[in-house]
Amino acid sequence: MRAKLTCMAVLAISLGANPASADPFSDLAALPTFYTDAAMKTMKPMAGFKKAWFALSKHDRVKMTKACNDPAMSRPHVQFCANVLALGGAN
Repeated sequence: MRAKLTCMAVLAISLGANPASADPFSDLAALPTFYTDAAMKTMKPMAGFKKAWFALSKHDRVKMTKACNDPAMSRPHVQFCANVLALGGAN
């Protein structure tokens, strides 16, 4: 029982220890693949965006789709989220 409580405590601490991970836009290394420039100001055309989208893991696509459906999360990434939602959040 003590081991179970210890494991639960470690899990609870680890889940709460990194609040930045709640933002999939900040921790996704593949995000630059959707842009034509290093400053991530110019989005690739839809064909290139779609190719980069399907290169992501299903887990990452689901995270991004959920984030794009949240108005507060999607506001800084309007064009990106418009493309994600245009693809229907295809997984």
